[in-house]
Amino acid sequence: MFKLNHIKNDFYGGITTAVVALPLALAFGVTSGIGAIAGLWGAIILGFFAALFGGTKNQISGPTSPMTIVMSGIVLTYHNELDLIFTIVVLTGLIQILFGILRVGKHIHFVPSPVISGFVTGIGCIIIIIQFGPMIGHQLHGKIFDILQNLMIINDINNDSLIIGMIGLFILLIYPKRFNKIIPSPLICLLIGVLLSYYIFTNAITLREIPVGFPELISFKMTLSKAPFMFFSAFVLALLGSIDSLITSLVADRATNTKHNSNKELIGQGIGNTISGLFGALPGAGATMRTIVNIKSGGKTNLSGMIHALLLLAVVLGLAPLFEIIPNSILAGILIKIGWDIIDWDYIKNFKHERVTDYCLMLFVLFLTVFIDLIIAVFFGIVLYWIVNLINRKFK
Repeated sequence: MFKLNHIKNDFYGGITTAVVALPLALAFGVTSGIGAIAGLWGAIILGFFAALFGGTKNQISGPTSPMTIVMSGIVLTYHNELDLIFTIVVLTGLIQILFGILRVGKHIHFVPSPVISGFVTGIGCIIIIIQFGPMIGHQLHGKIFDILQNLMIINDINNDSLIIGMIGLFILLIYPKRFNKIIPSPLICLLIGVLLSYYIFTNAITLREIPVGFPELISFKMTLSKAPFMFFSAFVLALLGSIDSLITSLVADRATNTKHNSNKELIGQGIGNTISGLFGALPGAGATMRTIVNIKSGGKTNLSGMIHALLLLAVVLGLAPLFEIIPNSILAGILIKIGWDIIDWDYIKNFKHERVTDYCLMLFVLFLTVFIDLIIAVFFGIVLYWIVNLINRKFK
């Protein structure tokens, strides 16, 4: 399963991704209404078991925006009935395993190239935009429109954060590619950023306090009156998580020129979400941004995803103080560079060689991805692609 010459790359990829995943997991936990620690344990449990049993070599799994939004609705519906809420998460995982056994995953290959290109480019743009806040010492949340509006009215820029972030971004831009095989540039950035914030730019905003603690085993609970809604909620979560994960798998394939096993991936995601539910952790899916971070940082195999999860576990078990001193702006600099690299520049530059309808579709999916919703973007992109192709065939 693991090649010795890939272990070093997987280690670097796992470290970098863990640092990026940490604040995201905490934020998703808070957003869900369950708590930051639930998000962190979701990243640990799902991240480890999806990597161990999944079918995409360098995919990173954990709490994601679509899954968290649906979970927040479930939490609002059932308030303090945590046993019932996490029973839904367990059912979600079991349904995903069933999807894998029934070989539902093979249908994801029908996603056309312009849709994938627009989706990936949109993800790159989102990453860049949401990092502008941390770069100047602010945490901005909400939709992209809201973030852009808030950026326009910010007056109190944290200069220490900005300087550290710009230094990190500069290092990433000039770092020789041949040295990445020895020490990846994101790791160098992290080390320099920590030293700068600790000794010189001491007012820079850091990750600060990270919650720690062990999860508790949740008892399975279901009532006859609530069963229909519970199964419906679990099915929605399972379908959403499966689509999210398999699209991420396609993105990983495109970035690494490999081919994933869709049905095995669904089973791995299902196992991870089932165990997450048993321990009161947030469900999730394959995370596109974290997967790309892993790939760009050197991650080659499933081991990188497992290392990422084990490092997050180490944080929970006592290494939190080491991560709390990492400046947010150095992470922002790393992610801005990664976001820029994710953008499908080849497709954009070769517009003269693409069909006009395909290129317009790519731009449409890009717009929907950035400003509306990732899943909606893919859904409408696929539907429009097949409609346009049917019309073209009819008039030929």
